[in-house]
Amino acid sequence: MTRALHGLRAPVIALLAIELLDELVFGAREAAWPALRAELDLSYAQIGLLLSAPTYSSAVLEPVFGVLGDSRWRRTVVVCGGIGTAAALVLVAAAPGFVVLLVAFALLFPSTGAFVSLSQATLMDLEPERRELNMTRWSIAGGIGAFAGPVLLVLFTAVGSGWRGLFATFAVLALALTVLAAATHSRVRAHAGRPSLRAALEALRRPLVARWLVLLEFADLLLDVLLGYVALYLVDEAGASAQVGGLGVAVWTGAGLVGGLGVIVLLRRVDGLRYLRASALAALILFPAFLLVPGVPAKLVLLAAVGLATAGWYSIPKARLYDSLSGQSGAALTLGSIAGLIAGTFPLAIGLVAQRYGIDVALWVLVAGPVVLLLGVPRR
Repeated sequence: MTRALHGLRAPVIALLAIELLDELVFGAREAAWPALRAELDLSYAQIGLLLSAPTYSSAVLEPVFGVLGDSRWRRTVVVCGGIGTAAALVLVAAAPGFVVLLVAFALLFPSTGAFVSLSQATLMDLEPERRELNMTRWSIAGGIGAFAGPVLLVLFTAVGSGWRGLFATFAVLALALTVLAAATHSRVRAHAGRPSLRAALEALRRPLVARWLVLLEFADLLLDVLLGYVALYLVDEAGASAQVGGLGVAVWTGAGLVGGLGVIVLLRRVDGLRYLRASALAALILFPAFLLVPGVPAKLVLLAAVGLATAGWYSIPKARLYDSLSGQSGAALTLGSIAGLIAGTFPLAIGLVAQRYGIDVALWVLVAGPVVLLLGVPRR
């Protein structure tokens, strides 16, 4: 048993490193929105489109990636996704305006779906009986990346490289991790089944699969969707500087990271479903307070509290989704991309509302996240 666990050590570290890079990229991007808007002259509507449109390119390609992920082709798809991720990051670094940036994100999203999501599926396959704990570790690796991304942006800006130099660096790291991923996935037992989109879609007939897909998308309202607008909200509504806006992203992600560490301890003593319901109730109180309280310091404190409350909102529902899929781990990517067709409109809708009524009004839509969790999480 000890030898077996030791043999899994390097693959697990490699898989977590892929998630770390993914969140470094997106953490830096969310903190960079004020700088991107100023340099590329972006409107709120364009920002909403940049956040939403790539979801549709993912919806076209990721179902195919998910099907291949449940076959012997998983390693090839992961490597191609890593190469696509690096190419997209180069385009971001060189983007002269909105159109090229949109193309870059349209390539980045499905590429990371293949590179990152199938690596996550492999992690879930390694230890099926420890999925909630391993998904929480995955979230912690992502939390470190999301926290460090804005910090790296500040450092690169201080030395004169700015967001362009940072994304070029990310492209180099993506290529290095692609090489590592090729070696890692060669050590993972390949699936013997024939790729089948029908088999993946049939999983939607299971009530628990559909339930967890819906809960994941609504939980994301106070995760990635909120993260996409935090810096802009603090700058435009609370009157903070762009640097403080970036700090807000770091505060939110740092609180989520600390909360993730606490969730690992809690899951050894408390049922994950009970934790989700309690945290949803806490978020339903804290997030409106964040929107209503005056002053930047008070908002940052409450933002940190929201980050603590929502820790585990991704890892626990996603682990339960893998459980409900009964061995079709690649189908999680396929079904997630289909669900994203609907959920992908959330950031765009918020951007359009913010364009017309202000971001302070638009962010009230995110209250739907904890409400749906309270209503939808099973009692047992």
